[in-house]
Amino acid sequence: MHQSPDRTRRARRLREDTTSAEARLWALLRNRGFEGWKFRRQAPVAGYVTDFLCPELRLVLELDGGVHRLREAEDALRDHRLSEAGFVVVRFSNEAFLHNPNILLDAIRLRAAQMGKSPPHPACSASHLLPRGEKEDISGVEA
Repeated sequence: MHQSPDRTRRARRLREDTTSAEARLWALLRNRGFEGWKFRRQAPVAGYVTDFLCPELRLVLELDGGVHRLREAEDALRDHRLSEAGFVVVRFSNEAFLHNPNILLDAIRLRAAQMGKSPPHPACSASHLLPRGEKEDISGVEA
């Protein structure tokens, strides 16, 4: 589904207005910090802005504050549509995550296992390559 400029602006605004639970989770996930998986924060997906997205695992993580108790029907519809788009949605309350973050991290591991994926190996990234224009001699001396 095409993302409108309004949704992109909304996602950017939400990145600036994070809750303490979202900030704490992002500190664990950012820069492939959790087992090498790439996550995006406040990512537009299938017409919605999700809290956290791992495209490779087709996983959406949602941290919900108290207002979500009043929007359970809307959240259920949203989760259904994301599921139809091929994503698994995992929801946790802010309080549950702050009390025990390992429950959410274990849910990520479980999803990876269900998909038969292991964490990406660092050697699969381009971080091992030399900067452009630099070559290494067989003797170990840069040319």
